[in-house]
Amino acid sequence: MNNKQLDAEHLLMKLCQGTQQHIEARQIRDPYLIGIHTGGVWLAERLHQYLELKEDMGVLDISFYRDDFTRNGLNPKVGVSKLPTTTEGRDIILVDDVLLSGRTARAALNELFDFGRPASVTLVTLLDLQRKELPIHADVVGGTLSISPDQRVDLTGPSPLTLTIRQKSQ
Repeated sequence: MNNKQLDAEHLLMKLCQGTQQHIEARQIRDPYLIGIHTGGVWLAERLHQYLELKEDMGVLDISFYRDDFTRNGLNPKVGVSKLPTTTEGRDIILVDDVLLSGRTARAALNELFDFGRPASVTLVTLLDLQRKELPIHADVVGGTLSISPDQRVDLTGPSPLTLTIRQKSQ
C-alpha cells in the first residue's frame, strides 16, 4: 500500500469548531488547555489561537506514566511537563493527536491528577482510530478512521500539519 495523506487542516478546523461548541454547551467559562507531547501540543497551540484564550496552555509529557514503559523502554525524547497554572478545580481541555487504544489518554489523566483534581476533563483528539483497549473516548473529534493492524497514522508538524497513513515497519 502506498502512503495516503489526510487533510489535517480540515480535521483541525472541525476539531476547533467542535471544541468551541462543546465549551459553549457545557458553559465552561475558563478552560485550561493542555496538550500531550508532541502532536497534541501542536494541535493545542492552534486550538489555543482559535479559542483566543489568554492564559498560557500546559504541556504534558507522559513518558513516565505509560504502561509500556518497562517493556519498550524510555522514549529518547523525554521532556518535562509544564503546567503554568494549577489544575485543581479547573475545567481541562486535554488535547491529543490520535486516539487509538486509550492508553495515552489514561496516562495523561494519571499525570494530571498528580497535579491536582480538575473539575472536569474534556478529551479532544484530531483523529479517532476506533480501536479501544480501554473504555476511553474523546468528547470532541476532528474525524474518525478505521485502519488495519499493520497500518499506522503519523502526524508531522507543526507547520505544515500533515497526517499520513502508512504501513508499519517490520
